[in-house]
Amino acid sequence: MTDGTITKEPGSPRRAALEPISALWRTLLLPVLSILAALLVGGIILWLAGYSVGNAYAALWDGVFGNTRNIGEAFLRATPLILIGSGIAIAFRAGIWNIGAEGQFYLGAIGATFLGLHAAKLPPVVAVSLAIAAGFIFGGAWAGLAGWMKVRLGLNEVVTTIMLNYIALGLVSYLITGPMMEGIRANPQTDKIAATMLLPHIWPPTRVHLGFILAVIVACIWAFILFRTPWGYAMRAVGFNPKAAQHAGINVGRQFVLAMVLSGGASGIAGAVEVMGVTERLYANLSPGYGFQGIAVSLLANNNPLGVILTGWLFGALGSGSQMMQLTAGIPDVMIYILQGLVILFLVSFRILGARIGRK
Repeated sequence: MTDGTITKEPGSPRRAALEPISALWRTLLLPVLSILAALLVGGIILWLAGYSVGNAYAALWDGVFGNTRNIGEAFLRATPLILIGSGIAIAFRAGIWNIGAEGQFYLGAIGATFLGLHAAKLPPVVAVSLAIAAGFIFGGAWAGLAGWMKVRLGLNEVVTTIMLNYIALGLVSYLITGPMMEGIRANPQTDKIAATMLLPHIWPPTRVHLGFILAVIVACIWAFILFRTPWGYAMRAVGFNPKAAQHAGINVGRQFVLAMVLSGGASGIAGAVEVMGVTERLYANLSPGYGFQGIAVSLLANNNPLGVILTGWLFGALGSGSQMMQLTAGIPDVMIYILQGLVILFLVSFRILGARIGRK
């Protein structure tokens, strides 16, 4: 670089020609190869365990595409994963490890449920809008707390977000057995939220609700913020090189906190949507691990909120198909978690291999 101008390095035209191939590898080929490799190794594991690989994967396919209801269940399970994954993508792009999506999900569910127990007289549009806003505020504040502790106190965000997960779970247990416990005091759960706050089903006779459309919209908005706004540019710059970003005049601490608020806000919306569209009340174990699956969803999409729409559906389909595998083929549902883990393992391995080949 001379006199403020950037000169191309030798060989840069060749690298420029390879950039489209590299982008295709990262966004499409890499995830597809990772999935195929995971299915192959998963099949070997099933065979070694004495199960029929053909029957297992046929049941998995039928559990996803066998009928309209099964297809709908895949979209239903994908809804919170798309929301959480798009939020995780922003945090990871900003170079901050948000491992607390599970707790942020529960905080969003708490906010929506509290509002739902007192919203019987509100118009449906107002009630739903306020519940979504409450989910964002509660989840975003919970994640922003971890970001603030990183910036002001120098605490590692991995540790603080994991600890905040446990606090969130404890808070839910306290509320559903104490101040927010149902009126008949029979079970550790809240009363049902107001009918005006329930999300309408958009694909009868399936259970797919308006939350899926909301999840896609949020993912698109988060992608726009990340790749088309000055705030997104600043967050990505911080994630790429915090010291260089600071020398360029970017407030690194502010970007960390902002990324965490947006990340946690999306997870909080996921918790609110789950209450409004599926459970209609708050109780323990509301999430089957959505917060942790959302990390895998984001990584598989190369931390791109738009790609999360596809990978979120994929993981939702695996979760839906696992029930059929268990019922018809006798495969333990834990096998799905093994497949998900294998997908991430191969994704990371292929990414490292691709980087080494690229350097050569």
